[in-house]
Amino acid sequence: MSFSSWPPLERSREKLLATGARALSDAELLAVFLRTGMQGKTALELARDLLVTYGSLSDLVSANLKDLCAQPGLGVAKATSLAAMKEFSQRQLLERLKARDILTSSAATRDYLRARFKSCESEVFSCLFLNNQHHVMELEELFHGTIDGAAVYPREVVKRCLYHNAAAVIFAHNHPSGIAEPSQAGIAITRKLKSAMQTIEVRVLDHLVIGVDEVVSFAERGLL
Repeated sequence: MSFSSWPPLERSREKLLATGARALSDAELLAVFLRTGMQGKTALELARDLLVTYGSLSDLVSANLKDLCAQPGLGVAKATSLAAMKEFSQRQLLERLKARDILTSSAATRDYLRARFKSCESEVFSCLFLNNQHHVMELEELFHGTIDGAAVYPREVVKRCLYHNAAAVIFAHNHPSGIAEPSQAGIAITRKLKSAMQTIEVRVLDHLVIGVDEVVSFAERGLL
């Protein structure tokens, strides 16, 4: 039997083994992950349908878990595996970020934050805690809000800085609207936070606003 007459999933697997995962299309890669299709559809056909439904591989993986479970051909097992794959990739990005000086890896920082927060349906205020070498020690989601915003309490941020013995911090929050434009409320709370950090001699290096397509830096805008 010739290679072209193989079942689509087998061709994708052989292609991956021969040339590496990067050579696969999004649909082929997803088909390898799904392993099986559904009645009347191969795994590759199901993968293509899912990508059409969600628009992209990123949007599929970031979709609401309950919605994924309800998708024909997915079910609980495959949907939870997709959620686990997303978390796995985010943890890998964070591990790579922790090994670098954050001031020389701003692109990696932004990529990680976008991957983690761009699809959140409500606003999340987070903090990257850094040591004296500006390496990331930890990232914490400190405050969760509604789609309109999150209540941020400087006293709690100070407590977490002292807990981690941080030398510097970078704040970050997402805009569920998808537009990464600093608001007046965001500027005001950043100033309060910076004042609070000065009392414990912790530097505020930046505050990043995460949208769908971009991440805006307060430092680059001269807002710190």
